[in-house]
Amino acid sequence: MTDWPELILSFVALVAAIILHEVSHGYAALAMGDDTAKRLGRLSLNPLVHVDRVGTIILPGIFLAAQMVLHTGGLFFGWAKPVPIAPWRFRDPRRGMMLVALAGPLANYVLAFVAILALHLTPALPNMVRAYALIFIGFFVMANLALGTFNLLPIPPLDGGRVVVGLLPERLAMAWARLERAGIVIVLLLVLVAPPLLGEFGIRFNPLAAWLHAIGDPIFQVMVDAAGHPRDLFLVLRVLGVDGDV
Repeated sequence: MTDWPELILSFVALVAAIILHEVSHGYAALAMGDDTAKRLGRLSLNPLVHVDRVGTIILPGIFLAAQMVLHTGGLFFGWAKPVPIAPWRFRDPRRGMMLVALAGPLANYVLAFVAILALHLTPALPNMVRAYALIFIGFFVMANLALGTFNLLPIPPLDGGRVVVGLLPERLAMAWARLERAGIVIVLLLVLVAPPLLGEFGIRFNPLAAWLHAIGDPIFQVMVDAAGHPRDLFLVLRVLGVDGDV
């Protein structure tokens, strides 16, 4: 039977993480002199202005339909319409784009940390409210950690790719930036196509999972330590189906 509250809370958590990620790009650009996102109304928390037909509607809808049929847990994947940035408005366009790119993942990590801190308050809630709060916080932490870490993949147009462009010498940076036209196809092939295809031949290949664990797990551990290991954390880990001590 489909667990509707869990599905809804996981969807809301993902949408919130995606929107705040994109808005943070816009505010970072504004701080460095580019008001394009502000003029176009993209610094809003209204989800409707950030809707991307594929990333916000079609793909999450496919995940939702699959989970309803398979009766699996509430996990979604998607993206919002990118916030428009005019890098020529920055004093140093390459450095400016690098800092704007970093703002998204950093915002996700800050949000995840704040959510972990909020677990110090959940024991005082009534039982039913506490249960739903733990489900939402669990998915919100997971969504922000996954989104922030995924976007640090060093492939344009992901944020990590734009950071690499900002760090490389100019000639290498220009060559790397040209990957942007095919970058999302490369990412989708590595993430969605290659793992199941190679799995049919008994080859275990999941670069996204390896990346998320290699980068995300240590960051999560630092957050938990800094937050003082909230008492309700172990309940959140059970909600997420995570084993082990933190």
